[in-house]
Amino acid sequence: MNEHRSDLHTVVFTPSGLSGAIADGTTVLEAAVQLGADLDTVCGGRGICGRCQIEPSAGEFAKWAISVHDDALSPWGTLEESYQGKRAIIEGRRLGCSAKICGDVVIDIPPESQIHKQVIRKSVDVGDVVIDPVYTLHYVAEGDVGSALADRWSLTLSEHHDMRELRPEVPDAPVTVVVEHHHGDSWVTAAYPGYVDRIMGIAIDVGSTTIAGHLIDLATGEVLATAGQMNPQIRFGEDLMSRVSYVMMNPGGEVELTKAVRTALNEITTELCQLAAVDRAHIVDVTIVGNPIMHHLVLGLDPTPLGQAPFPLAIESSFRAAAGHIELDLPNAMLYVAPCIAGHVGADTAAAILNEGPHRSEAIQLLVDVGTNAEIVLGNNERLFACSSPTGPAFEGAQISSGQRATAGAIERVAIDRETYEVRFTVIGCDLWSDELGFSEATEASGITGICGSGIIEAISEMVTCGIITDAGVIRGELTNDTDRIVEDGRTFNFQLVGNIAVTQADVRAIQLAKAALKAGIDLLMEHAELATVDEIRLAGAFGAHIDPAHAMVVGLIPEIPVDQVRSVGNSAGSGAVRLLLSNAQRVEVEGVVQDVTKIETAIEPRFQEHFVTALAFPRSTAPQTTNEGGGRRRRSRRR
Repeated sequence: MNEHRSDLHTVVFTPSGLSGAIADGTTVLEAAVQLGADLDTVCGGRGICGRCQIEPSAGEFAKWAISVHDDALSPWGTLEESYQGKRAIIEGRRLGCSAKICGDVVIDIPPESQIHKQVIRKSVDVGDVVIDPVYTLHYVAEGDVGSALADRWSLTLSEHHDMRELRPEVPDAPVTVVVEHHHGDSWVTAAYPGYVDRIMGIAIDVGSTTIAGHLIDLATGEVLATAGQMNPQIRFGEDLMSRVSYVMMNPGGEVELTKAVRTALNEITTELCQLAAVDRAHIVDVTIVGNPIMHHLVLGLDPTPLGQAPFPLAIESSFRAAAGHIELDLPNAMLYVAPCIAGHVGADTAAAILNEGPHRSEAIQLLVDVGTNAEIVLGNNERLFACSSPTGPAFEGAQISSGQRATAGAIERVAIDRETYEVRFTVIGCDLWSDELGFSEATEASGITGICGSGIIEAISEMVTCGIITDAGVIRGELTNDTDRIVEDGRTFNFQLVGNIAVTQADVRAIQLAKAALKAGIDLLMEHAELATVDEIRLAGAFGAHIDPAHAMVVGLIPEIPVDQVRSVGNSAGSGAVRLLLSNAQRVEVEGVVQDVTKIETAIEPRFQEHFVTALAFPRSTAPQTTNEGGGRRRRSRRR
């Protein structure tokens, strides 16, 4: 036995480094509570959940001036001997609720036993996020629930609950309660009969074109399933202002739009549960982000004030309610809708800021989420500016003669020979270029069906670089003598890519208008910030995730900076929504950062039109240097 036994022992928890004097015979779980160490438990020390597994260390620890002997913890106990939980006790580990302190000891709490753990990423990039649970599970076998929460977890409920309602059938039956933690307060939001050790949440980005949802394990941060669909509101108008106009011209139109989007949310929820084989009763939280008009329509609010200056928001701060408030079929779930920034800069932009973190860095970041409306954020940890610019749907393939959504068979990359004007391209779903062996066989199933947003940008960029398009945006008809790819079309000319897929003069104009609106918004923010350049650019959204930075600079979408300082970040708003699902600290952060953003309304800024006209021209005829210059540039194609 340990010869150094006394009434008090030095206990050190790693990796936190928390330490203190603990009374002999105290369980490791109780010691963790006393010292504030991050050790999880659902069952409250009953040896059921297996979440409090710890790993003791023996030896000399000069850092803490202690010697740890093999008998620093009590022998294997009854709870461990009889343990039959779902989480097997890993060799070398002990249950913190069973093992008792018998001497000086160093105890490691492995990541899976921590409450505030690093997120396990899958399909969404949330960066380095430490889980700060909004919801926790607590198993109460008998007695008053409120007393058990106070005694075993030191939780005092902020609202009165009739705990008898938690056991409506058998008053003394075991129950697992879900407790929400928000700004220092706690509430019971759901209860399950018996023992439950897993709860989930859903993070949703409601875009004007697409809606995407992620089902998340709230204990680990793991993405269990991802699903999405086209926003059914498109039938009321492709762009946001068209939908506002529909409501203005059709009394009760907002009810139709709200019903459409809520139906889609329920369909996505059902699909997520089916994909992950999850009971919807175990979903306890839903976070939603979206632009202001989507935000209002999801919540059943009238969006028409957002259609005219001064564009007032009905709700500016975050919104919390039961999921049933928006008719979600999730009986035990609460709803958290992130705060909007301004009348045209919404909760999706707030979530993107949270994910990309310009407010946490000294570097001047330009964050652009390219969609039907482009949301633009500029700044660093000293100041942030934001605006929205009406780019329209051209970047998503709409309003383009051969345009289509980014699906299998769509041209997504284009290279044009500088001398012969011959065309090489790739399509979504195939990694091969069109002049490579096996391309025809690989694309036989999908065919070559059209051109998506990134494809049309690359095609026009290449045409500018080859001199096929002038800086004013005109396809040069005089080149018909040099190539049969330039074909007369009435008073204008088209450039044939392959088969009946061509870039028309109208296509060039559509891209000019869209890119000028985006660039004008960027220039307006830079003017307000008194900046001549930026340190880094992050391109978000489905379009931004796949656009080549060099081509984006050629057509004048973004400022010219070194190409390696431009990064595509995917659905950053959706990743921000996942952060809000996993962390109370992230909710506090986003609610604070939206207050510090300077909002610029492009619709009423007199200088916006001037910047727009200037941005119509194509600024350069050569592409910035990349690793593999010219038509040989390769990049992995998207698969659908």
